[in-house]
Amino acid sequence: MATVEAHGVSKSYSGRQVLASLDLEMGEAELICLLGPSGCGKTTLLRIIAGFITPDTGTVLVGGRDVTALPAAARRMGMVFQAYSLFPNMTALDNVRFGPRVAGQPRAEQVKRATELLDLVGLAQHRDKYPHQMSGGQQQRVALARALAVKPEVLLLDEPLSALDAKVRLQLREQIRALQQRLGTTTLFVTHDQEEALSIADRVGVMKDGRLEQVAEPSQLYDQPATAFVAEFVGTMNRIPGELQGRQDVSALGAVVPVHADTAAGLSGDVDVLVRPEGLEITVQSGGNGIVTHKTFLGSVTRVSVLLSGDVSVKVDQPSTVAAAMSPGTSVQVSLPGMPVLVAERR
Repeated sequence: MATVEAHGVSKSYSGRQVLASLDLEMGEAELICLLGPSGCGKTTLLRIIAGFITPDTGTVLVGGRDVTALPAAARRMGMVFQAYSLFPNMTALDNVRFGPRVAGQPRAEQVKRATELLDLVGLAQHRDKYPHQMSGGQQQRVALARALAVKPEVLLLDEPLSALDAKVRLQLREQIRALQQRLGTTTLFVTHDQEEALSIADRVGVMKDGRLEQVAEPSQLYDQPATAFVAEFVGTMNRIPGELQGRQDVSALGAVVPVHADTAAGLSGDVDVLVRPEGLEITVQSGGNGIVTHKTFLGSVTRVSVLLSGDVSVKVDQPSTVAAAMSPGTSVQVSLPGMPVLVAERR
């Protein structure tokens, strides 16, 4: 187990800044997911930590030790890529024991370590198969076992599940999390999949334009986003026109509700109120402020789409039994429950 720190890390390519004086700290045995749109710098940061890319400025520390100038091979890190990158002419067992073999371990120890790890990832019975004889999910589990075979201080995962189908992806992400917790390996996981990040991470870092907008536990990230970008990037968010009343309240949907501390900084007058679908209240009401346009059945919950006056569309989550009475064309009243809300500059 080891801590990982990146301090003031910057990187530019051909005058384009990919990372901007970024700081990140990971605790021992912690799993952090990096989430953000394409081109935000997630993979660049991971590759700088791995030692594949040299930062323009900043330092990388592992266990308090400065490794910025160390080559990748000297950093005791395991890495799993989106592409499985297995040696096609080697069996699963030989792929996994490759790292220990290069490190000069005796053959008996190599085989013992590889066998144990293949068993951990549920592939003991496939040890003699070649990559082309295994499914994508099985190949990625071999790649994971290979990365762990060298007993890395840090495990780096670069979108390892994006090439797999949904069912296999779900199974494998749960297996990766269980394995990571069992081994206690400090892990950085890059993904573009919000559900994936929120479901397995101890903390999630949301990146935008080479900067970390927020690093927090999944529940905090969802319920208390630090910026409007985080609020809208993670999950579904409604934007409802409102007007600030001083710095502590905002009027919207005919009500005055409190504003989350600091989110109104630098704003005045007309703003957008940011509210999640489960944060709105809705009732069937003749002459209400909205008309149901359509519904999306999600099991026990149904997402009701409503067109408000002013051509504003919102989504409201309701128990499916309640939403049954809200067919398209139904007049409804949408309101805010009085809880503190986020505000952002009016679009």
